Amino acid sequence: MGDAGEGLIDAESRIQERLEDLARQREETRVAVVGDPEAVRALETLELARAELNRQIDETAHERRRAQLSAALAEVDRRIDHARQALTGRT
Repeated sequence: MGDAGEGLIDAESRIQERLEDLARQREETRVAVVGDPEAVRALETLELARAELNRQIDETAHERRRAQLSAALAEVDRRIDHARQALTGRT
């Protein structure tokens, strides 16, 4: 019974995180629409890649694979930061 409760809590926290991500993405897109549409699409693609990497990390038990995914996630985060800076005009 404890495992089922933990699964429900995990699912609820994932849903909450996803809702927060979507709200943040909507806000960023609203601000970024003034900028380059291609850059906005690139940022959205990176955000989707980030969500997929997080999903894979959550489902992977093998430590080496988790390390690979974590490194990839760090790279995607770096690219997201760079893309956001480019959209807002900061260098």
